[in-house]
Amino acid sequence: MPLKIFQYLFLLFSVSLMFSFKNIENEENSTLILFNSLETDSQKPKFEVFEKGMIGYSKLKGMGLLGGKNLLTIIDFSLSSNKKRMWVIDLKKKKILHHLLVSHGRNTGNEFATNFSNVLQSKKSSLGFYVTGKTYYGKHGLSLYLDGMEEGINDNARERSIVMHGAKYVNKNFIKKYGRLGRSYGCPAISMSKHKEVINLLKNKSCLFIYYPEAKYFKNSKLIKNNE
Repeated sequence: MPLKIFQYLFLLFSVSLMFSFKNIENEENSTLILFNSLETDSQKPKFEVFEKGMIGYSKLKGMGLLGGKNLLTIIDFSLSSNKKRMWVIDLKKKKILHHLLVSHGRNTGNEFATNFSNVLQSKKSSLGFYVTGKTYYGKHGLSLYLDGMEEGINDNARERSIVMHGAKYVNKNFIKKYGRLGRSYGCPAISMSKHKEVINLLKNKSCLFIYYPEAKYFKNSKLIKNNE
């Protein structure tokens, strides 16, 4: 290959790489600006969790899988179940609308969530990104269908009947009595006092991200990994 052609191709590659890094840097900066501008009367989620949530949200939005509500719901299962670890964020209004207690699966852990599964009858929580579906009335009253968006990670959610619902074991009195929040069969259950308001807000194609710093998840998640 003539030297000039090689130099030209090398220059072209270098410029392309520079713009690629610049775009990534701009995305990171815009996410940080958005995070810092969020209005809230309570504690925010950790930035690293919010940042990962935004990566998946943006991809799902780009694929046309989300509606027009501009909502991102984050559940951080690295936190104790005795703490509020679910956030409903309005990205357009730049405001945290709800900060709530939320349960994990019975076989996922006691006070802390540590084990996750996509397997039927496991009674464990599943990590990753979900898109909310329609509401229905079941044995827990008003409930919200969840569709897992990650193959092999949470795509059995419908078959496992993993939904968002209210539960009497999700409240401070239960924690005071038993030393931890009550547990579900894998569903992200929330308090009876808030479930109707929250479920009606989240229904019909909003984004839910369930986080835990599990190496296996981050190795296999296409919604996260392809951006790193």
